[in-house]
Amino acid sequence: MLDERTARMALCALGHLGAPKLTRLVEEEGPADVWQALLQRGEESMWARRARAIDPAQIERETARCGARFLIPGDEEWPAGLDDLITAEVGEQTGRPFGLWVRGAPLPDLTGGVAIVGARAATHYGQNVALELAADLAAEGRSVVSGLAYGIDSAAHRGALSVSGHTVAAVAGGVDRPYPVGNLALAGMILRDGAVISELPPGHQPTRPAFLARNRLIAALTGGLVVVEAALRSGARNSAAWASELGRVLMAVPGPITAATSQTPHLLIRDGQAVLVAEARDVRELLSPLGAVPDSRRRDDATPLDRLPAELRDVREAIRAGEEVGAAVLAARTGLAVTACLSALGELGELGWVEQGDEGGWRLPGRCVPQVS
Repeated sequence: MLDERTARMALCALGHLGAPKLTRLVEEEGPADVWQALLQRGEESMWARRARAIDPAQIERETARCGARFLIPGDEEWPAGLDDLITAEVGEQTGRPFGLWVRGAPLPDLTGGVAIVGARAATHYGQNVALELAADLAAEGRSVVSGLAYGIDSAAHRGALSVSGHTVAAVAGGVDRPYPVGNLALAGMILRDGAVISELPPGHQPTRPAFLARNRLIAALTGGLVVVEAALRSGARNSAAWASELGRVLMAVPGPITAATSQTPHLLIRDGQAVLVAEARDVRELLSPLGAVPDSRRRDDATPLDRLPAELRDVREAIRAGEEVGAAVLAARTGLAVTACLSALGELGELGWVEQGDEGGWRLPGRCVPQVS
């Protein structure tokens, strides 16, 4: 009978990633017992037929050959966010992976990280946004997670790498042959300080179900997911569904209303599923505890005139450019008492908002640099 780690390796090799029945069996009965039961079943079982064709020892040799390590739940390096997948379900997939192959640097705590996903056929706008978002977030120490695909994924990884930040690529095939082949050089750059991960053994080619299963890992690993560009039918939309199911912060970047790649982000924002973000500051505020990141932009939106008490502001705005006017006229314009206008004019004069004219009235100063007490 296989030990737990080797049994989990063998179960991953079945290729039925996120299959509800199998994942529930493993959680309830344990991987070693489930694997042994598969081997004892007859030819009528598809899983049993596949299991008899799997050589666990060969998987272990291939893992060592490519310099990967195999993580299982309970390992110190195991990403805590993956455990949330035990009860989550999207479409016909559910459950956390039986294990995870990792190449590269040790995985840090990814819960404060950000997943950035989007279209393979991304526009220059989308790629620039993804690159800048990733660079800014990685520069402040956040891990950037994506799927190593062309377009937005590649831009996100490159953005993190451009500031020597940490990035993780979750792939749909074996970690020894990241897909697509055109991104092998990028994968090599990621491996220097980041990591490439997969729940399929080394040597396995990606399949459509594997891509969908990979999306759930991307969504689960971090605290939030940003969709930059995606058409209505896209892997990014599937990742967004997983993020919502898992209770992660779902964010989306708006784009031109005429672009097909704006459809999914705009739909997510319109339906209240995602929060609109335009820069790293927006992402940081959403992922940080309430009040931990001061929203300086909203405070700065108020002009000095806006910060004046309402009565002073009303009197100041009642004085027209180029005129000299008395308190009685201002009282008529504002509805305030003459004495109240005189008091307000005195304060405004001290603060530099108005000045007395040559005829004894009040006017706006020619060069006003007002103060706010």
